[in-house]
Amino acid sequence: MTTAQSISILKEKGGIIPAPLPLAFTKSQELFGYRQMLLIRRFEEKASQLYGMGLIGGFCHLYIGQEAIVVGMQNALTDGDQVITAYRDHGHMLACGMNPNGVMAELTGRRSGYSRGKGGSMHMFSKEKNFYGGHGIVGAQVSLGTGIAFSNHYLENRKVCLTYLGDGASNQGQVYESFNMAKLWSLPVVYIIENNKYAMGTSVSRSSALTEFSRRGSSFNIPGIEVDGMDLRAVQAAGEVSIKWCRDGNGPIILDMQTYRYRGHSMSDPGKYRTRDEVQRMRAENDPIERVKQRIQEKKWSTEEMLRGIDKDIRLVIAKAAELAQGDQEPDPSELYTDILSEPAGS
Repeated sequence: MTTAQSISILKEKGGIIPAPLPLAFTKSQELFGYRQMLLIRRFEEKASQLYGMGLIGGFCHLYIGQEAIVVGMQNALTDGDQVITAYRDHGHMLACGMNPNGVMAELTGRRSGYSRGKGGSMHMFSKEKNFYGGHGIVGAQVSLGTGIAFSNHYLENRKVCLTYLGDGASNQGQVYESFNMAKLWSLPVVYIIENNKYAMGTSVSRSSALTEFSRRGSSFNIPGIEVDGMDLRAVQAAGEVSIKWCRDGNGPIILDMQTYRYRGHSMSDPGKYRTRDEVQRMRAENDPIERVKQRIQEKKWSTEEMLRGIDKDIRLVIAKAAELAQGDQEPDPSELYTDILSEPAGS
């Protein structure tokens, strides 16, 4: 099903519609997606290493396994559209174009970090990249993303806000309040549920009465699409449909991204609630990076040596980011008293 067909069905029937067909990527699209996902994967692996060395404090939630979602959705955006997410956010930052140096510096609490070393893993922002965080409170970003969409609606600027949340956050009350207001006012917001099956450690089958998250907006007449979140082409196809739907003034839409995280909920989570065989099977059969790599090789768009060269280049970028972060200074103590209050103009 094409983008036009999906939009037509949404307008005619609403409700839950089949996912659009995965896009047919060109060589440049496949290679770009491969590079972007690999950048996120290698960054997160390095973050895991630095956390183990005690160089990253607080919490640290890795995005390994879910890379296709942010890369595919970001590919579907246009300049000016906004992104807001929860605490598993490093991949979103990198997909938005934020510099790995600044992200790694913030992770390690250094002055050159995006929040000047005061936000850490869960609280980074970039006005230039229209990235509004990084939020540590479960579900809090959903209300904020709805507010950003309200601003777009009020200003009539045709911008769309991507609001990411997890399957665990989907059971929070403020999420449904946001759904209600978004539909009531026809706000341009795409709610992207990154359904990695386990929330903080409890499977969705044990914690959610309705496990088809694309139907979570049904009582508000918000349409939904279930998407293979491990396939970059499928994600981008659904992204193009949903963003066009919002930009054309039709109100919110929900994407249920079926995905899987390979690591624990956070670095402190041993993940004993699932078997090692399950994780290994998912990696072997559904890894989003390997799926792109396989297509590239099947079409002879690159050699194994060239792909290894891409990986080598990315590893050097990440190694440099880690080196710069460790060599940077910590924030001055005076920073404790900055960025805590914004005075109105003329006050």
